[in-house]
Amino acid sequence: MPKTEQELLERDAARDIGAELLESIREMKAGTTGGIHSPVALARYRVKMPQSEFAKLLGVSVRTLQEWEQGRREPSDAARSLIRVAQKRPEVLRELFLDQVA
Repeated sequence: MPKTEQELLERDAARDIGAELLESIREMKAGTTGGIHSPVALARYRVKMPQSEFAKLLGVSVRTLQEWEQGRREPSDAARSLIRVAQKRPEVLRELFLDQVA
């Protein structure tokens, strides 16, 4: 159930926004927050490609790639094979992409 305006004001009055921001900065510097949880996004990260290039390499639209990365759709078996290559040998896929655009 959503909080009322009064409940939000009471919650915010008790917060120390400055301390929360400093804690967030410390977590970011320590690398304790975030992370890549999608195997597809992790593969793209390892290949060091933006979504547009990685989608082109896999032969899909950027939208399809985004759906895979967000877990709303599953890649085909062929795409999964390329994704596994990207996870294990990212330099191979990067080389393929460079050959493709040359």
